[in-house]
Amino acid sequence: MSRTVYVNGRFLPYEEASIPIMDRGFLFADGIYEVSAVLGGRLVDNEAHLARLDRSLGAIGIRNPHDAAGWTRLQEELIARNGLTEGGVYLQVTRGVAERDFAFPPAGVEPTVVMFTQAKTIANNPLADRGATVVSVEDLRWKRRDIKSVALLAQVLAKQQAAEAGAAEAWMHEDGFVTEGGSSTAFIITEDGRIVTRPLSTAILPGITRRAVLRLAEEAGLTIEERPFSLEEAFAAAEAFFTSASAFVMPVIEIDGRRIGGGQPGPLTRRLRGLYLEMAAA
Repeated sequence: MSRTVYVNGRFLPYEEASIPIMDRGFLFADGIYEVSAVLGGRLVDNEAHLARLDRSLGAIGIRNPHDAAGWTRLQEELIARNGLTEGGVYLQVTRGVAERDFAFPPAGVEPTVVMFTQAKTIANNPLADRGATVVSVEDLRWKRRDIKSVALLAQVLAKQQAAEAGAAEAWMHEDGFVTEGGSSTAFIITEDGRIVTRPLSTAILPGITRRAVLRLAEEAGLTIEERPFSLEEAFAAAEAFFTSASAFVMPVIEIDGRRIGGGQPGPLTRRLRGLYLEMAAA
């Protein structure tokens, strides 16, 4: 059965959907995207995703074509039309269609909006039981990583390097310190139980799942340190994990071939995943 997608105000069969070749998202990667998880047919932590979308659009000067309520209606309609129970809703906004020129097009050009669903097992992902492996790669991205831009070539290359190594994710590093994953936020847990992740800045994306996990950890009375950590510290960690809308909380059992925490998901990571699943299902 064909998926239904959304393009510029219309719900269409996937096979009929198209955008003009002069769309600036295609020509310049001039656009912003978001992915919200779906569990039990319902959006997870969606308000935070839409707030980040609005922030990213504002940062590059694209008008947000919908308010939060409008986006949510469209997302829910797309979920219903596709009968999606678990997976994600992808949405993308570009600056629109205009003759190719680096400068912004004249006023009046409407943003392009594209949305689609992807079915995916998240809650009962077998990888969460056995743990993920990670490889480290140099971070080659631009300096505004806090903007969720569709310009993802560096992440594509990082994820390909991970795939070729048989790993689930790449952890990017700069000046010896881990920045974040190719499509996730990186965490380690020290021997004395401190949960460590890099603080927010223009060096990393403000992860929505990251924010929720930190809140849940704080509510559970766990110790959190927002600070940079090195690859060497990650190799020596008691536990490690990464977070994202499509993975929730994913245990890491190996980095660059070095076992973490005995090579199996650790108890604190499992606890955090359980807390997040409870929140998502509520």
